[in-house]
Amino acid sequence: MARKREQLTISELAESLEMSPSTIRYYEEKGLISPGRTPGNQRVYTSKDRARLKLILRGKRFGCSLEEIAEIIGLASTEVNEASQIEKSLAYADRKIAEVKERKRELDLMEKDICAMKEALLVRLEKLKR
Repeated sequence: MARKREQLTISELAESLEMSPSTIRYYEEKGLISPGRTPGNQRVYTSKDRARLKLILRGKRFGCSLEEIAEIIGLASTEVNEASQIEKSLAYADRKIAEVKERKRELDLMEKDICAMKEALLVRLEKLKR
């Protein structure tokens, strides 16, 4: 039986996204993707599944948990409301930006503290060398 061109096996999909088949199965277990099945019960993936996996990978790259990703993109079994999805993504982006700004502020303070300590150590070393 010839496979439709837009359908991929788990191996083909995994290779195209540079991920393992077990990771894809894990995302399926979590309800983030929902592949079809052949009469022989083999998983088949569509371009929609591939797009969802790309969103999952992007979310992971941005530091999202799977729960946050599910909240943003919705579970595979639910109908996606694009406007709602965009609103959730924007709210999440605002939260992440605030977190990044706070981390930057903390790193700036740490840098100043380290520089002050280094300066004090250099002054002390000079006094000891005299």
